[in-house]
Amino acid sequence: MRLTVAQALVRFLAAQYTERDGVRQRLVTATWGIFGHGNVAGIGQALVEEEGMPFHQGRNEQAMVHAAVGYARQTNRLSAHAVTTSIGPGATNLVTGAALATINHLPVLLLPGDTFAGRPADPVLQQLQLPHAGDVSVNDCLRPVSRYFDRVARPEALIPAALAAVRVLADPVETGAVTLALPQDVQAEAYDWPERFFAERIWPVRRPRPDAAELDAAVRAVKAAERPMIIAGGGVKHSAAEDALRELADRTGLPVASTQAGKGALPYDHHCDVGGIGHTGTDTANVLARTSDLVIGVGTRLTDFTTASGTLFRPDTPFLNLNIAAFDAHKQAALPLVADAREGLTALTEALGGHRQSRAEWHRSKAAWQERTDAAYAAPDEDARPTQTQVLGVLDTLVDGSDILINAAGSLPGDLHKLWRTRSRDQYHVEYGYSCMGYEIPAAVGVLLAAPGRPVWALVGDGTYLMNPTEIVTAVQERLPLKLVILQNHGYASIGGLSEAVGAERYGTDYRHRDGGGGFTGPPLPVDLGANAASLGMRVLRPRTVRDLREALADARKATDPTCVYVETETADSVSGPPPAQAWWDVPVAETSTRPSAVKAREEYDRHVTARRRHL
Repeated sequence: MRLTVAQALVRFLAAQYTERDGVRQRLVTATWGIFGHGNVAGIGQALVEEEGMPFHQGRNEQAMVHAAVGYARQTNRLSAHAVTTSIGPGATNLVTGAALATINHLPVLLLPGDTFAGRPADPVLQQLQLPHAGDVSVNDCLRPVSRYFDRVARPEALIPAALAAVRVLADPVETGAVTLALPQDVQAEAYDWPERFFAERIWPVRRPRPDAAELDAAVRAVKAAERPMIIAGGGVKHSAAEDALRELADRTGLPVASTQAGKGALPYDHHCDVGGIGHTGTDTANVLARTSDLVIGVGTRLTDFTTASGTLFRPDTPFLNLNIAAFDAHKQAALPLVADAREGLTALTEALGGHRQSRAEWHRSKAAWQERTDAAYAAPDEDARPTQTQVLGVLDTLVDGSDILINAAGSLPGDLHKLWRTRSRDQYHVEYGYSCMGYEIPAAVGVLLAAPGRPVWALVGDGTYLMNPTEIVTAVQERLPLKLVILQNHGYASIGGLSEAVGAERYGTDYRHRDGGGGFTGPPLPVDLGANAASLGMRVLRPRTVRDLREALADARKATDPTCVYVETETADSVSGPPPAQAWWDVPVAETSTRPSAVKAREEYDRHVTARRRHL
C-alpha cells in the first residue's frame, strides 16, 4: 500500500485499540493540531485524507496537550489524543504539557514537525544549529519529559517507532508523553507499506496480580499493626479500583486518607474516609498519620505534599506500598506489593479474612472538621462580596455526583483538598503532580469531549486565567458547555501567602500599579477578565454578592453554551477562611538577611526542618 509517512501514521493510529476487563476502546480517538510549514503538508494533508481520525483545532500548543491530558484522565488512560505541531516554537511549546503528562502518568502522543532529514538547505527556517552536533533539533528538548522519544528519519523507521510508541501509551506502568519527531520532508515521502501494518491491533491493559510472597508479607504487616492507615493515590482511580478499596475499608475498618489525585476514591461521607492528607490535608488525616504504625500507600508516589516533606510520619513507621510500578512501590523503604491496584486490593482483602481494626477514634475529629468546613463555606451576609471558600460553599450546594471540578494551581488546590466534599469517583480533577497554571480551561475542554452531557467546571484565579485562556475559543467553536469560574483577587494569592511566610513580604505577587519607590503597592490594575472572556465568545455573568453568586452558578450549571462566572472575591479572615496548613512543607528560607521578616521566617524554618525523617 503506497502512502506517505504521514498518511501511514494516521491510518495506523486509527486502527489501534486498548482492552481491559473485556472492554475494547479506540486508543487514539482524535488529533489536536496547529499547522505550520513543518506539518501542514504532511500530517495536515494526511488528516484531510484519513476520515477515521477526528481533528480538533487548538489555539496554543501547550494547551492542546493539556486538553489531551484531561481527556486521557477522564477515560482512565484507556484512550488518548495525539497533538501535532509545526517545527520551532510550535514544537518547544509542547514541553510543559509533556512534562505534566509524564509526571502524572497520563498518555498523550506528540507529533511535532522536525527539520529536514535530507538537509537540502542548512539551516532551514527555525532550525537550531549547534557546531558540535548536526543531528540535534529543538525537539530534543522533549527527550527528558517523554516516556518514549524517536525521530523518524526514514520512512521504514516508522514501523518500529509507531509500534513502540503505542506500546508505551497503553502500558499503565510506562505511560506518559510519547514523542515521534517527524522531519517535514519524511512526512511527505511515499513508501510501500505492508498492509498488515494497518490491521486492527488490540493492546491489552494488564492487571498484574501480586506475588504470593509479597502478599503474605503484606498480610503479616497489616495484622501486626495496631494503628494502620491507607493513603489512596491516583492509581486507585486509574485502575477503577474504588469498589475494591471500599470493600477493604468496610471489612477492616481502616481509615482512608487521600492525595490530591486520589481524592474521591471514597466518597466524602464514607465512614472510613478521613479526607486529604499532608500539607493541604485535614487535621483528621494528619493526626492519624502522626500516630500510625503502618502506612499502606495505594497507587501513590508519596510526594512532599503528602509526606509533609518527610516530617509527617514517625521515623519508625513502616510503609507498605501497593503500586503497579515497582519504582513507586519501593519508596520510603517500603514493603512492596507490585500489582494493579484493583487486583492488589482484592487479594489483600481476601487474604486478611475477618481481620478488623476496632478503633474509630477519628470519627469525632472528622465531624469536627466538617463543622470547620461548614464555617468556611458559610456566608452570614448574603449581600456581601463572597470569599473564595464561600464561592466553593455555594457551588457545594448546587452540584451532584455528575459534576466535575477541574483545578491545578494557586490557593484553590489547598482549599479544595481540605474542604471539598467529593460525591463521585471522578468529580475531583485537580492536577497537582505538576501543578501547572493554565491547565484548567483546556483540560476542561478535553473532559467535556470525554464526558459529554456532564457539568464540567474550570475553577481559576486571575493569575491562572492570564496564563492560558486560549481554549475558550475552542470551547466556543465546538459548542461545548464549559463552565468557567474566574476568581478575581488581583494577584497570586497562593504565592503571596507563601512569600509572606518565608520572609519575602509578598513582593511582586499583587497585580497593582507601581508605587513611587518601585514596588507594587499602588491601586489594583484595571483589568477586566470578564470582558476578556466575553471577547473570546463566552457568555459572562457578573455576580457581586453571595446572593448574586448563587443565582449565577445555578444559571451556569444549566447552561448549554460556554458560560463564565466572573466574581471579585473578598479576603477571608482566620474565622471565615480555610483552615491553615495542618502539616509543614519545605520551602527553604534565606539563611542570612537584614530584614526582620526573613530572620523570623528562618527561625521557624530551622524549627521545622529538624523534624525531617528518612524512612529506612
